[in-house]
Amino acid sequence: MLAHPSGDYAITEMYSVPDDAWYLELDLVRGQRALVTAIVPDEDPAREPTVCFDPRGPHLDIPYEVMRWFMDRVDDEIRTSRAWMRQRPELVEVIQGLRQEHMGAIDDADFPHVLAQVRAAVPEADLPAVIEAAFGRTLDGP
Repeated sequence: MLAHPSGDYAITEMYSVPDDAWYLELDLVRGQRALVTAIVPDEDPAREPTVCFDPRGPHLDIPYEVMRWFMDRVDDEIRTSRAWMRQRPELVEVIQGLRQEHMGAIDDADFPHVLAQVRAAVPEADLPAVIEAAFGRTLDGP
């Protein structure tokens, strides 16, 4: 949980495996109530990030400074979680396939075999970016 300097608001971040998405909630600390939820998919380039407000809750004014703070954090999450999606379309396709097949991680024993497959599919200059985006590691190791 990330607390706002005022102490009245906080951001809770969690990952939903079934949704393949990060959920960021702007919470009202007093009352322990989620006010706004941002959903940042990180596996499917076709799914766009969204922001949802609680329609069942009573009307509540959220100060601009707090909303800006929350949206800045959402923007950071979009930038880091979806950076690989800004690659060329053919690389995005390879990265997405690797992420789905290997769930974003690969052990050292399987890495040489997978690296050889990726080398056959993408130009050598793009190899470091693909490996980083798919597995969060460098060509040399974790």
